Parts: sequence; C-alpha cells; structure tokens
Amino acid sequence: MSQDHPLKGTALYDRHVALGAKMVPFAGFSMPVMYSGIIDEHNAVRNAAGIFDVSHMGEVWVNGPSAFDFVQNIVSNDISSLYDGKAQYTVMCREDGGIVDDLLVYRVSEERYLLVINASNIEGDTQWMRSQNQVGAELNDASDATGLLALQGPASFDILKAATGFDASDLKYYHFVIPAENKFMGISDLIISRTGYTGEQGVEIYCPTKDLTQVWDELMSAGNDFGLKPIGLGARDTLRLESGFCLYGNDISTETNPLEAGLGWITKLSGDPFVGKSSILKLKEEGLSRKLVGFVVEERGIPRSGYDICNKEGAVIGQVTSGTQSPVLGKGIGLGYVENDSAYTTEGSLIGIAARGRTFNVRVKKPPFHK
Repeated sequence: MSQDHPLKGTALYDRHVALGAKMVPFAGFSMPVMYSGIIDEHNAVRNAAGIFDVSHMGEVWVNGPSAFDFVQNIVSNDISSLYDGKAQYTVMCREDGGIVDDLLVYRVSEERYLLVINASNIEGDTQWMRSQNQVGAELNDASDATGLLALQGPASFDILKAATGFDASDLKYYHFVIPAENKFMGISDLIISRTGYTGEQGVEIYCPTKDLTQVWDELMSAGNDFGLKPIGLGARDTLRLESGFCLYGNDISTETNPLEAGLGWITKLSGDPFVGKSSILKLKEEGLSRKLVGFVVEERGIPRSGYDICNKEGAVIGQVTSGTQSPVLGKGIGLGYVENDSAYTTEGSLIGIAARGRTFNVRVKKPPFHK
C-alpha cells in the first residue's frame, strides 16, 4: 500500500505481533500469514482447535420494510427459505452473470439481515449494493465497527464452553444465535454462528471491535488445555482448499459464473428474479464451455494457480485456480477450470498439470479431499 493508503491493523494486531506472527499485506490490512508454521497450524485445526482473526471481513446490515426485497434481488440463492437465526451461503452477480462476490446472509428478523462479504471487496461490494438499491432499503456498512473470530476444530465447542459457558452443541450448521444482553463475557451485540471455512466443527463470533481483544484473550486462555493455536492466512487457505471451498479472486470472480463454478445449488433459477438471472439462464441453455473441478496429484508435484491443465495428448484444456500441498494427504491438491468434456470432468479422470517444463498427472476428485 502507498503512504496515502497505509495498511490497517485489526484490533488484535499487537496480539499477533506478540505471538511472533509473520505479518503480510492482505486486502488493505496487515494480517498474520502464520505463527508456528502452516503445517503445524493446519494440523492443529484438524486434530484439536485453531483460532482465526478474520476481522478484516466486511459486514453490511440491511434494514427496513424493503430489506427482504433488496437482498432477494441481489443474491442468487432464495432467502425466502430463511427464518430468524438461519444463515445462507450465496453469491451476488452482475447482469452478465459474473460473480461480484460470494457471501453469507444472516436473517435476524423479517426486516433485518446481515451480509458478510470478502475483505478485498468491501468498497466495491457496498458501492454495487447501493447502485442496486431501488427499493429504499437501509444499508449500513459496519465493517470497521465489527470484530470477527473463527474458532475451528474438534475441540472448539469445549473451548468455547470453558471460556464463556456457552454450549454450541445444539447450534445447527448454518444457524446462529444472538446471546441475551451481557450473557456472553458481559458483552452486548454479539452473534455466534456456525458456518465455517475449514471443514471442521466450529463457530464464528461477531462482536464490537472494542471487545475483540477480551474475547480473544479469554478463548486463548481457556484453549491452553485443549491444544488451541492461533492460525494465520496460510493455513486458512490450505484448510479451505482441502475442504474444496472456493476463494474469491482465485476460483470465482466477475469472469466466472455460478454454474461453471459448481454453485448451481445456490442459484435460484426457478424462483424470484435476481441480478444476472437472465444471463445465467441463457448460459445454461447454451451449455457451459468449462467447469471447475477438483483434483489430487498422482505423483510428485504441487499445482499452483495459473498452471496449465492438459489432456493426455498434452493440449491445454484449462488452468489451475487454486493449488497446494495437502498436509493431511501429503499430496498436491487443487481446483481449476477445464473444458466441459466428460473425459476431463468425470470423477477419476486422469489429466495433467504443466509446470516448469514437465507435466505431472492428477486425478479428478470431488472435494472434500481430506475426508
């Protein structure tokens, strides 16, 4: 960032530095990429628990009598299926069907929704939302005022209960609760949700930025007995990729549509209209030219974003969008777009990755890779 746009730090910046985190620029923030090491942190989440500072994410409140109509029009999923305390994964699309962002929608009430958006897209998303607000919904960007922690892993519920007394075992996947006033560490304006980006059991804690250090410190202290470790962006990426979750800017973007990205399950083509629906319907009728597939490396080699994907004859048929070495499998894994041909998209198909003058074989596999 330039001097005119210095990097932001979350409220936990000093905590990260004190823990010896390697800090890197990310989406306008100085964020921890790792503490003890990516593999060590990754395995902590798979086997015990990890805590992530994800306060750089964006939060936009939508309020008022027209809140439902506004949200229903800008997202691909059908929010009429939501009820108070239910969350949903979805995307926002341009008129041409390109993905503006992927996001979470939380329904607090019929006239109040929380939209959780990607950190790198906060400014662009909020501008786009306002440009689509023909119904007069009240939009409030609360990103700077909101802190967000993710507590993930098999021991996450035990840690949360030890630190706060809150029992998350009855909290269903893609549901959330708003604790009664001062019933969670004496803090008001909290949301405890269960969505996750690691493929493990866990919760997200939204709280006022001013209270973030208190929540972090309490969880870290209680977590000492459970193997809790702080987790950086590096392990966050390997965890989400093992689980097959898309990353905006890599696997989805304005240059991709939900159908080719395998997100047809969150795209309501038979329901209410939404921005981009007509273009996506047209794409479906014409037939998709490519599809996003997952794959596991069969031999030595690590796929990286931008590497060419080839068929058996060596012809380029696509490109890797995300790739890494899976700490659980001990093998390379990845996602990438390939030509929409069953020879390349069918589970078990053998294709190749061209990298640095050699090609190594990978086998198409539907995520999650580590299960």
